[in-house]
Amino acid sequence: MTNKVYVIGVGMTKFEKPGRRKNDDGSDWDYPDMARESGTKALADAGIDYRRVEQGYVGYVYGESTSGQRALYGLGMTGIPVVNVNNNCSTGSTALFLAAQAIRGGLADCTIALGFEKMKPGSLASTYDDRAQPMDKHIMAMAALRDFAMPAAPWMFATAGLEHMREYGSTPEHFAKIGYKNHQHSVNNPYAQFQDAYTLAEILEAKTISEPLTKLQCSPTSDGSGAAILASERFVDENDLAARAVEIVGQSMVTDFESTFDGSAKALIGHHMNVAAAQQVYDQSGLGPQDFGVIELHDCFSANELLLYEALGLCGDGEAAKLIDNDDTTYGGRWVVNPSGGLISKGHPLGATGLAQCSEITWQLRGDADKRQVPGLSAALQHNIGLGGAAVVTAYQRADR
Repeated sequence: MTNKVYVIGVGMTKFEKPGRRKNDDGSDWDYPDMARESGTKALADAGIDYRRVEQGYVGYVYGESTSGQRALYGLGMTGIPVVNVNNNCSTGSTALFLAAQAIRGGLADCTIALGFEKMKPGSLASTYDDRAQPMDKHIMAMAALRDFAMPAAPWMFATAGLEHMREYGSTPEHFAKIGYKNHQHSVNNPYAQFQDAYTLAEILEAKTISEPLTKLQCSPTSDGSGAAILASERFVDENDLAARAVEIVGQSMVTDFESTFDGSAKALIGHHMNVAAAQQVYDQSGLGPQDFGVIELHDCFSANELLLYEALGLCGDGEAAKLIDNDDTTYGGRWVVNPSGGLISKGHPLGATGLAQCSEITWQLRGDADKRQVPGLSAALQHNIGLGGAAVVTAYQRADR
């Protein structure tokens, strides 16, 4: 028997262009400042003191060893175990997965998952060039399908988008409509890096990053942090927190299969991981795609969001374009996908992304999402992926349901 897991507090910083924000004294806004802000907000939201937290899991991709301790020490130094987490773009959700697992397994009653990133401007680059790159096999396999081009990340996802166009007849306009939707959504998100709306023509005519993707369909580099406080049912009951608690009713982390290298571009960007993680969560929760009113998913590029409609089971293979044409993934449709603006417009500080998704979903399920609020919401789904690779899918439900 496993214990129930609840989100009792969330917090995040506004996501910012790297290096833009300064502290009040004029110093650089560094990762300890980000972590202190998001963690303090999450603790205040939960209404508990940091001394109640029994374990900490801190995610970041770019940073030195034990940066997780340095990040949490701004909240308190209480001797608890602190685990540093790095799982590429799924780092934040992996920290969430581990913090939940400790409660689910009865090892703790209250944990914190925190993620941050202090990024350099421009496209992502490797840090160590004197050893094997973790994604070398993925990139070589993708290069067999389409000539290699830099930057590598948009090239990989764009290649999968072109594959979908050839196989199913989707068009560049379908990808652009996703960018259009997510920028529209972020107008109402004060935490988003971008809060500007664009016309569809502006999305299509922006600078091409990797055909068919333009700049306004690609997630930016970002600075920022997010945090979540998790608790057991006993902790929730003893502290009278049920009214604002959100239950994690299903959660799965899946890494690459041999089928990742089946010769398709969509497999190389995580299709089989995404399908398996989602199905495991549906089986655990007893819920299906039709039950989730809000879905926060990993739209690092618009092509990935389109492919995820199919991988998560919102529609059949080749049918994602129909959802877009029918406005099924925005307000008034069957789902509201990325009401936060998603990675494309909210921003993508790698270690923080999964915790920002958790924050948005918690606010939505509580009815605290202000102008972004989706009415009548009882369940929501989160998807986060890092290539090379790990997909994390989490299902949430209001505790009173």
